[in-house]
Amino acid sequence: MAELRFDDRVAVITGAGRGLGRAYALLLASRGAKVVVNDPGGSLTGEGDDPGPAEEVVREITKAGGEAVACTASVATAEGGKAIIDTAVEQYGRIDVLVHNAGIVRSAPLTEMTYEDFDAVLDVHLRGAFHVVRPAFPLMKAAGYGRIVLTSSIGGLYGNHNVANYGVSKAGMIGLSNVVALEGAGADVRCNIIVPGAVTRMAEGIDTSAYPPMGAELVAPVAGWLAHESCSITGEMLVSIAGRVARAFVAETPGVHRPSWTVEEVGEHLGAIRDTGDPWILPVVPSAHVDHIRNSFAMAMKGQ
Repeated sequence: MAELRFDDRVAVITGAGRGLGRAYALLLASRGAKVVVNDPGGSLTGEGDDPGPAEEVVREITKAGGEAVACTASVATAEGGKAIIDTAVEQYGRIDVLVHNAGIVRSAPLTEMTYEDFDAVLDVHLRGAFHVVRPAFPLMKAAGYGRIVLTSSIGGLYGNHNVANYGVSKAGMIGLSNVVALEGAGADVRCNIIVPGAVTRMAEGIDTSAYPPMGAELVAPVAGWLAHESCSITGEMLVSIAGRVARAFVAETPGVHRPSWTVEEVGEHLGAIRDTGDPWILPVVPSAHVDHIRNSFAMAMKGQ
């Protein structure tokens, strides 16, 4: 099997100073990509700044013979997002790959979470995604090529205790990815979600002693494939945790059609409404939105 390379490609990776982002940057650079290593170097909760982590990753890449530049702007603002993408254009003349990996954690029960902590996490994860996608996307469309990888989480898919801010951010990422995939389809701009599981500093405070191997290097190849020109999917989600790679997807039951409903009838038909035996799995691209409406209307017309 021929090695999949990124020669002459320019990649921007946010949150690339540590953990998963660092692993992504090192992998893509080792395969020929010119990499913008973005990381303001703040704490796990997003406070402070330190250029050291991003600069150290750049040193690792250049020492190994690759090309990279550090950018310490924050994805948390529109100005920071534009500065990150501008760094790629100014240094290397283009942008081909965008991996939004940056993230912070501010945990608290829903009854105690402050608005400040809620907004701070959304600013980095979800708004941060928009802040880098918005300036990068038109450049990719104009070039007729692009690969965008956004980061969700099982916390976004399934929820978890004490992380309402994180869960909302990661669920919202799926909606953004779907729109980018739809609007980029005609220009070979593909956008997918990675749902990673790895022991990084975000696992701080968790007892991981009984975990199987869960290093960032197990996740990086999945992000790498999604970022590569040979990536054949768009508008999808790939899970990568402890060596397992899988597809996550949204599905519906066919449900039940009636010309009218009462509250009581919803309860009476709940078993059939929830029956997952023959699910609808509607691909985002080319037409899940339209297919959902068409199929629903077809059931309504058939029931008349």
